[in-house]
Parts: sequence; structure tokens; C-alpha cells
Amino acid sequence: MTAIADPVARRPQNISAIPDAELVSLAKQGDEPAIRAIVQRHNRRLFRTARAIIRSDWEAEDVVQAVYVKAFTNLATFRGEAELSTWLTRITLNEALGRVRARKNTTGLEEIDMQTTSRGGEVLQFPSSLSATDPESELSRSQARHLLEQAVDDLPDEFRAIFVLREVEGMSTEEAASYLGIKPETAKTRLHRARKLMRQSIEKQLSGAFSALFPFDGARCASMGDRVIAALRQTS
Repeated sequence: MTAIADPVARRPQNISAIPDAELVSLAKQGDEPAIRAIVQRHNRRLFRTARAIIRSDWEAEDVVQAVYVKAFTNLATFRGEAELSTWLTRITLNEALGRVRARKNTTGLEEIDMQTTSRGGEVLQFPSSLSATDPESELSRSQARHLLEQAVDDLPDEFRAIFVLREVEGMSTEEAASYLGIKPETAKTRLHRARKLMRQSIEKQLSGAFSALFPFDGARCASMGDRVIAALRQTS
């Protein structure tokens, strides 16, 4: 890539609205706003992809930064035969998986299959959005997110990657399989096992907590007594 430049004459004013192909053309010329626009547009997907493999926020951030540096340094090799998001995601997967392989041997799928229980049951339906309109709702949202993130982190590497691409990023099975370099049938099998493991993990974390559901104590309980007495006095 050429040195960072600012070819203003060739850059549209509303740069965030132009398609990736045009941004790439500008970025190849060293246009800094175009580079920033690409980064902002693809940050979330790349972070989620890296985070799914690495299981560490700070290291996933480091992976994404390394990916962008690698991508923009070699942008001339991008021919547009695939979507830019596809190209960047594949670089992210390679970078993240390379780091995992470098620090430990990944668990073989055969061993994972043996560890996976055959217990049935419906798959938990996770909320696609949790709106927060007050501090109590925000706390519940944060707790729910932490519960789900912990369950995702507990998944084996192969299952975690397909789960994030399919359920978090919303990719189709075929698209996710293409990113991971596996067959769609393999992707479906791994996703099915990932969902079962997620359910088991969440149930384990919630075990023993059901007795605390719908508490009615403290001030709420005391005020009920006051309200009952007041109502009885009105009827006497």
C-alpha cells in the first residue's frame, strides 16, 4: 500500500455511505478517511470472530489490529473476487487460529465428541435484543450478557467459532462453513453440538438459583401487611 494520503478530489463527501469496493479503491491510494471507514464498518464482526477463537477481549483487539495492518499492507492483492468482509474475516480467523495453535494443541474433534453428552431437550432460545430502560433493566441485561458470554467461552474452539458466526453474526450455514473451510454438513453438526453445550453450561450456572426467583421480602413484604390492615379497617 502507498503511504497514507488524502486524495480529497476523488473521495465522496459522505464516505460512510459508499460501498466497500469504492472504499478499497480509495484505500489503495492511501486515503486515510477511507481506511478509517473500512475499519469502523467491519470492526464488530472482526472482533467477534477473533473473540470467539481467542476468548480474551484484549487479545482479540490485538488480533483485529494485526489483521487490519496485514490487510491494508497487502491491499493490492485484494482483487474483489470475494466480499471485503469475507476477505477480512478469513484473515481474522487465520490470525486467531494461528495464535491458538502456537500456544497449545487444539483438542481433536473425536475427543470433543466423546465428551459431549447425548442428553436431549430443546435448545434454549436466546433473546436477540435486551432493551434497557432503567438501571434495573440495565443490570439484568448486563447479567444476561455475562451469562451468555461465559457459556460461549466454555465451548470448545471448533464449536465456539461456528456458534458465533451463525448465532451472533447471523451468517447462513453455507457462509459460515465457507469462512471456516468446512462442509455445510459439518457446520450444522458442530452448531447442533454447540447449542447443546450452551444449554448445559447455562443450566449448570443457574443450578440452585431457582429458589431465589420472584423474591417478595423486605419492604415489599412489610408494605403488603400495611396494605392488608388498611383494607380490613375500611371494611370493618
